[in-house]
Amino acid sequence: MSNAIKRLSMRDLEENRESFLSELLTGLQECGFVILRDHAIDCPRREHAYHLLERLFALPIETKLKYDSKDGGRRGYTAFGRENAKGNPHTDLKEFWHVGQELHRNSAYVEDYPDNVWPAEIPEFEAFFKSFYRDLESLGQKILEALGEAMNLEPNFFRNMVTDGNSICRLLHYPATKHLDTQHSMRAAAHADINLLTLLVGATDSGLELLDQKGDWKAVVSSEDEIVLDTGDMMARLTNDVLPATVHRVVNPINQEHSRYSIPFFLHPHSKASLECLPQCAGPDGSKYPPITAGEFLEQRLIEIGLTKY
Repeated sequence: MSNAIKRLSMRDLEENRESFLSELLTGLQECGFVILRDHAIDCPRREHAYHLLERLFALPIETKLKYDSKDGGRRGYTAFGRENAKGNPHTDLKEFWHVGQELHRNSAYVEDYPDNVWPAEIPEFEAFFKSFYRDLESLGQKILEALGEAMNLEPNFFRNMVTDGNSICRLLHYPATKHLDTQHSMRAAAHADINLLTLLVGATDSGLELLDQKGDWKAVVSSEDEIVLDTGDMMARLTNDVLPATVHRVVNPINQEHSRYSIPFFLHPHSKASLECLPQCAGPDGSKYPPITAGEFLEQRLIEIGLTKY
């Protein structure tokens, strides 16, 4: 794993495709993270998204709790102190809201995914984040298709996995830490993501760090007009860790008076997709992981991070 995070321009996907595919694959193999420039989500759109987040999380706690789905945090609001990193007994210092897939009535997964929940107190919230979700999903699909081509997979391999996928746009608020237990908890303790890919829209403050191959924590530095991309546990299972799920965290700030907002988009397959190891990734010793579906793996992980009970 290299210490350097590659920076890639989405323009090169069309203008210099061979180089883009090579840099994308090696960047994720070596580091688990790359940073994307020249994507379709412009700064005014990003700024409006964060303006809506500030309004959302400024609502009284009694109002926000009306939108708690009580369904493992799958949709709507999840209160502060509900989620912990896998294997960590201390909860993270955050609250969040999940926007999920909007399915057609004839989709095979209508019964698998819960409905979205929308805050009536912010009328434009629903239309904006439905559109923002689609923008991020489209970008994620382009990256997956590029990865599939770089790995010589059959055309549409990833597109078939993620069409009607159970992807999540997580709207995150890390409150000011001044009066919080920062001795035992941090904004997001060390973890790997659950999904195939994560797209992180430029957060309002720093704090993201990744664990490199030497066991050192390295700051992930990006500008507001860049998107940080990383691979998750589902991709690691599928590729037998050829594309690893790199452990990362969000550390507590020096200035404890400020909130931090971020918008990660977790690109998931549909719930029935198999995460069985790709034959070309098995290696001489075979797969490290037993076969499992994306839906089964998600349920398992939601229990491990405290959002779903047995």
